[in-house]
Amino acid sequence: MAKRIRYTYKKQQREINFAQDKYHDMFEAIAAAEGVDIGDYVKMEQAVAMTSKRKAAVRNFRDEYFAKLGFSNIQFIKE
Repeated sequence: MAKRIRYTYKKQQREINFAQDKYHDMFEAIAAAEGVDIGDYVKMEQAVAMTSKRKAAVRNFRDEYFAKLGFSNIQFIKE
């Protein structure tokens, strides 16, 4: 089943194809589609995951980071 990602970037709704073999997760895919470098984010996410006892901390960090970059309403669409 093909997957697509729908998201809003800088107040414009966009949709892209998602390939599991090419990207680790949908956040990596949308950053690549928009040409945003998330190298620092990956390092900080790993640090938060190692120091936090809850998965919610990683999720909150990710959501806040991508909101600062201008992303919102990120969701998978199954076709």
